[in-house]
Amino acid sequence: MNLLFDKIFSFDTARIAVLFFFLLIAFAVTAQKKKTLDQRVDSLLRLMTLEEKVGQLNQYTSDWKFTGPIRQDNNKVEQIRTGRVGSMLNVSGVEHTRMLQEHALQSRLKIPMLFGYDVIHGFRTTFPLPLAEAASWDLEAIERSARIAAVEASAAGIHWTFAPMVDISRDPRWGRVMEGAGEDPFLGSWIARARVKGFQGNGLGHTDAVMACAKHFAAYGAAIGGRDYNSVDMSPRMLWQYYLPPFQAAAEAGVATFMNSFNDLNGIPATGNRYLQRDILKKQWNFKGFVVSDWGSIAEMVDHGYAADSSEAALHGILAGSDMDMEGRCYHLHLADLVRQGRVPITLVDEAVRRILRKKFELGLFDDPFRFSKPERQEQYWNHPDHLDAARDMGRKSIVLLKNEGPVLPVAKQGKKIALIGPFVKAVRDNLGFWSLEWPDDSSRIVSLWQGVVNKLRGDGSLLYARGCNINDSGTAGFAEAVAVAQQSDVILLTVGEAHDMSGEAKSRSNIQLPGVQEELIKVLVATGKPVVLLVHAGRPLVFNWAADHVPAILYTWWLGTQAGNAIADVVFGDYNPSGKLPMTFPRSVGQVPIYYNHYNTGRPPEYENHSLYVTAYIDLPRSPRFPFGYGLSYTQFAYGPLVLSDTVLTGKQTLEASITVTNTGTITGKETVQLYIRDRVGKVVRPVKELKGFQQVQLKPGESKTVTFRITTSDLRFYDDQLRFDWEPGVFDIMIGGNSSDVQSKAVNWVR
Repeated sequence: MNLLFDKIFSFDTARIAVLFFFLLIAFAVTAQKKKTLDQRVDSLLRLMTLEEKVGQLNQYTSDWKFTGPIRQDNNKVEQIRTGRVGSMLNVSGVEHTRMLQEHALQSRLKIPMLFGYDVIHGFRTTFPLPLAEAASWDLEAIERSARIAAVEASAAGIHWTFAPMVDISRDPRWGRVMEGAGEDPFLGSWIARARVKGFQGNGLGHTDAVMACAKHFAAYGAAIGGRDYNSVDMSPRMLWQYYLPPFQAAAEAGVATFMNSFNDLNGIPATGNRYLQRDILKKQWNFKGFVVSDWGSIAEMVDHGYAADSSEAALHGILAGSDMDMEGRCYHLHLADLVRQGRVPITLVDEAVRRILRKKFELGLFDDPFRFSKPERQEQYWNHPDHLDAARDMGRKSIVLLKNEGPVLPVAKQGKKIALIGPFVKAVRDNLGFWSLEWPDDSSRIVSLWQGVVNKLRGDGSLLYARGCNINDSGTAGFAEAVAVAQQSDVILLTVGEAHDMSGEAKSRSNIQLPGVQEELIKVLVATGKPVVLLVHAGRPLVFNWAADHVPAILYTWWLGTQAGNAIADVVFGDYNPSGKLPMTFPRSVGQVPIYYNHYNTGRPPEYENHSLYVTAYIDLPRSPRFPFGYGLSYTQFAYGPLVLSDTVLTGKQTLEASITVTNTGTITGKETVQLYIRDRVGKVVRPVKELKGFQQVQLKPGESKTVTFRITTSDLRFYDDQLRFDWEPGVFDIMIGGNSSDVQSKAVNWVR
């Protein structure tokens, strides 16, 4: 027995020794790979001339497409061949990327180029606008959307997307709200993580991953007056509390690159802002990727009045930590001379080049410059059915039901005469929204609302159509036909909203009401007495008070992408129960803007029920929003039981459990997003009336109940004080749970040290 034991023991010991040996080898190989990458970067850097180093910091747009003020270069190809261009944007397709990469490989050191593109909400398959996706509050679906975009873009030779935009914005006049996740830093941070993870997949080096880019650093969403490219003036505490968290979340998620913003922040252009780029991003957050300017933003420091000329702009940019100059020509024209003059240390140039080269090595471009330019991969993901299904699903999840009296919705599929009226019924291109790619076959592959309804009914209903009016003019000649069509129908599906190019970059609007005579069209159709379902297509919150008061059913359908018509039809006819919740507060009037749920109280807080004088209020308008943050209805009803807290007095090391039981009291299955808010009643600085600190989605069958539990620690209570200390304070806190930011149950707890 002892001999047998000794043999077994010896055998196991030998196996363990061998296993340990191979683990040591694996560890050594891993360490060597990392070391080798650094060594390869440094070895290449030592071979480079100053001009070749500057070339790596220079990015040009293609001549096929441009997304900003164009600067003509008659010798771009020659610059590429001589190593004077490190990256190109607006280049896609394996044929184009391969051709330009071949030019780059004719340079002395054969350094491959990076190809970047604005893959904002899809590539070949267009998904809903990012703000619309945020309305889903579905992090898994949002990540899947970015994952598919990365797969399709990388198959077309693209290495890098200029997304996600993680700017917090409280001003719907700003056209770029369509590109972000709304007004809340907590929700925005989680969505930032999801999108970075989706774009970068299992990591750079995989051919289905692209480099993500967190933009615009920083505070671009707070542009004064909601006017694009405008100045931003805010306290450091406001910056850290509300506008930086999604950027920090993206950095912690491993985002490969950052893009700085057009605005000045407290008088310093972000592109030349050392505090933002060097102190916060690269030092405090230890960001190892590189920073690219926005289009021409280094050169634009001259227009800001921060630099006397483009040479001084280059000086400010490199000193502040802007690694790559997008379409500015400042580094290309002046940086080498600035180094020779001793005004720029070569170490700063080397640092910027090293950051960029490292990403090229991580992508595997030095091993195979054409690994992203494979025609068979591009063909494989062209019109992929799984991608189209995912876009349809994302579209349904993004729709928000704002009103449903009667109820009018869902509309029965059989035996109904349905009038489809409005300027967007048969629209095709508009469904893609802004920041989307156009393809020659768009007219045949994008599903319009009309086509979606036809697909859904398959001849079971009678469809009538009238355009009624155009999007943005004063013509009412189509009203008579619209009324005649409506009078023949059992129900009206009425489309209103913005054209696809009314929201987006450089699309700020001072008037965010429905354009043209669309509101008048709504009024004449409601006057027919027929039930009206209003479908609002837009890239931002709009003001439509008359409709909100008088139309029985309203769906906010945003711009939903390639599968828009099918997604809307799924919701209208009840094959999908809407579950979206607003990621931004909807104002009653542009006069309320900026409006947001997590505002501060004042010494004279408003009385919503009474129109008292000498409180913070308007004399001609309620202070409350038209629709609050987090709001969204369902075809079923959800009842919230009493809020239950695990304790009412806690020490700093304890965890509070806040629970609530949600019951589906309706007749169909539905999904509810349960939201947790906290209020710190007294602080060393004024605290918001509530802050989102958690959310969970529950799917419930009719009659089914589920208990939702949130776990809260003092880390959830931390905030920045006036000295930028990030900590919590003992005291009384209100714990609030509900279906939106206005409709919550609340209980108080006392947290002590």
